[in-house]
Amino acid sequence: MSWHGADDPIPGDHFSCDAIKSLIVPRSRDLGSFAVRRALPSAECRMVGPFIFFDQMGPSEFLLGQGMDVRPHPHIGLSTVTYLFDGEIMHRDSLGTELPIRPGALNWMTAGRGITHSERTAPDLRQSGSRLFGIQSWVALSAQDEETTPAFEHYEAAALPVLTGEGKTVRLIAGEAFGARSPVRTSSPMVYADVALDAGAVLPLDPTYDERAIYTVAGAIEIAGDGFGPGQLLVFRPGDRISVRATQAARFMVLGGEPMDGPRHLWWNFVSSRPERIAQAKEDWRQGRFDTVPNDAEFIPLPEDPPPVRYP
Repeated sequence: MSWHGADDPIPGDHFSCDAIKSLIVPRSRDLGSFAVRRALPSAECRMVGPFIFFDQMGPSEFLLGQGMDVRPHPHIGLSTVTYLFDGEIMHRDSLGTELPIRPGALNWMTAGRGITHSERTAPDLRQSGSRLFGIQSWVALSAQDEETTPAFEHYEAAALPVLTGEGKTVRLIAGEAFGARSPVRTSSPMVYADVALDAGAVLPLDPTYDERAIYTVAGAIEIAGDGFGPGQLLVFRPGDRISVRATQAARFMVLGGEPMDGPRHLWWNFVSSRPERIAQAKEDWRQGRFDTVPNDAEFIPLPEDPPPVRYP
């Protein structure tokens, strides 16, 4: 997904649990055919491990003839991570990939030194109407991998480990956690998981990684007596073991990892440890030097210069 301007998330209420460092409540922004809630970056938290961008897409319902249309746009220095709860997106990129993603599956596109892609609703779905609900995140690459060869990997839902029992269902999307390891290749140590809890079930979160958070998707949870509803990012302090209890059937994402190997600069769809590399990427897109997406001739022009942002 391309960077669309969005209101900065707002801090949440105060809470009693000392393990919670920040509570971020993303504001919803209507992009025309669907709405997004941006949890990262925010004023209170710029990154969680390698996660530098975290958007909730939808839930939205497209009427006949409508759909998602994110025109071809570039990326460098990151991996885009697309995961759906509902609906379907057609992914196309400059490597020649043309593949739909559906709920439970994973698209992991590594931009490296540069890639172009688009995300759209397929024509057949526009004829019948469709829905969209999911998470789009960006994971910054380690400094040694920032200029790697661009790549795209798709993982069907059946390829990702699923742990069940005691009212818990955990799909490990990427990284290592809960005694399991995902087959997804990552640039740095991290965890990303989709968790569903029955009412009353509890998920313990060990302090395996220094930077951890959960993003609530549905239902209601409780941590040390504090209650939280959907659409909130809870960022935890390092070192504490946390128990998340569902007060009603709930779903949330677990994300985190080790701190990055240095600051990251973010401008539009570009991420790098070096500001001069972002300047080069801007000129490359302006001059048409990125590879194009076959069968998708449109493109998003380079935006007006927003101020560059450095994380942390």
